[in-house]
Amino acid sequence: MALPKKLKHFNLFGNGDNWQGQIASLTLPPMVRQMEEFRGGGMNAPVDIDQGMEKMEFQWTPAGLIPGLFDNFGTSQLDADLLRFSGSYQRDDTGETLPVEIVVRGRHREIAMGDAEPGSDNTLSVTTTLSYYKLTIGGEEVVEIDVPGMVERIRGQDRLAEHRRNIGL
Repeated sequence: MALPKKLKHFNLFGNGDNWQGQIASLTLPPMVRQMEEFRGGGMNAPVDIDQGMEKMEFQWTPAGLIPGLFDNFGTSQLDADLLRFSGSYQRDDTGETLPVEIVVRGRHREIAMGDAEPGSDNTLSVTTTLSYYKLTIGGEEVVEIDVPGMVERIRGQDRLAEHRRNIGL
């Protein structure tokens, strides 16, 4: 029997700043395929046709005010903000630890200041839309998605290379 690797510690860096102790929680960006149902003549059931990826977003909650969050808000540059999640996962049966890093580029779509009440927990809520995503587990690049560069690399295989070649990129 093996126990699962569980997140034990994490940190978030924003545009080079270390936000140790300042992030209450985060929802790591989900990767979702956009599918279109298709059933043609002679098919007994529909199948899903892959139409690429849905928009990626990263939602996170600073435990308090981080003034630098507003530096690039409203920018026209789609990759103005760089965020780096560093996590440490551990198995409790063996003690083995595993580093996980997610690097994203995008821009903050929403910065919600939340309720303001003296002496209470004044967390913020930030939603960052992504144009770039890279997942590294144990030093191995697992996923890299560069939306404007039309790159989708999964475990070293660039799944869009032929499409780029076909359209002259």
